[in-house]
Amino acid sequence: MSTATSTTVELFYNESDAREAAQGNEAGEQDATPLVILHGLFGSADNWRSHIKFWSQSRRVIAVDLRNHGRSPHVAGMSYPEQAADVIALLDQLDIPTCDLMGHSMGGKVAMQVALQAPERLRSLVVADIAPIAYGHGHDEIFAAFEAVREARPASRKDADNVMARHVETPAIRQFLATNLVRDEDGSMGWRVGLDHIAAGYPQIVEAPQAHGEVELPALLLWGERSNYVQADGLQAMRERFPRLEDASLDAGHWLHAERASEFQQAVETFLERVARA
Repeated sequence: MSTATSTTVELFYNESDAREAAQGNEAGEQDATPLVILHGLFGSADNWRSHIKFWSQSRRVIAVDLRNHGRSPHVAGMSYPEQAADVIALLDQLDIPTCDLMGHSMGGKVAMQVALQAPERLRSLVVADIAPIAYGHGHDEIFAAFEAVREARPASRKDADNVMARHVETPAIRQFLATNLVRDEDGSMGWRVGLDHIAAGYPQIVEAPQAHGEVELPALLLWGERSNYVQADGLQAMRERFPRLEDASLDAGHWLHAERASEFQQAVETFLERVARA
């Protein structure tokens, strides 16, 4: 898609067909505040299809491809203010004055940035397994796997997996990365992510959201007990930014929404129902 302004891009988004069924529900459900979902690093809206179907039974659900991911444009800049501006521009485009905003990992930081700089656009915030702190550089092997596939130009997904396996041992991680594979015009497998822009912007990605202060929004943090992304310092930082925070853990790693899908869905649904009744 084309660039909307010098600082924002027109983001691709998915809405489930299940929303058509939801439109036949009672007025309160039709008018429910939309839920907007932001994926993590190297993810996409496509990763959330089953969750969209579940939540869209009672509300409008929009899953977004952030810049340099999925089918959204490839552009320079991965800072959280830039990504937050993209999301706010999309809300404007879809005529959504207020939403419940949820993000996983990098998308969670983008969601926090939106909440901190434009709290009037949110009714509530849901964050999955990330904290508003700076993290160390921990994706060297993944970037190496991306580069190796780009250089090898494998003929099939199996060949691409074999190339990635030289750098990434865990099959589940390779399978997740492979969701970004597309067939190029010459028939070889390539990446749909804006790899060079992501690599150049990686120092910005590992930083904390840049807005300061605190926001009195209902907020939920779901974190994985077997993940190291949310520990005591991160939980404290989250509480300082969002004083109305609720938090809960799941017996999962960093991809808790995939590992414990039903539990994750129900935890979010229960929180949103409670927010709606408040």
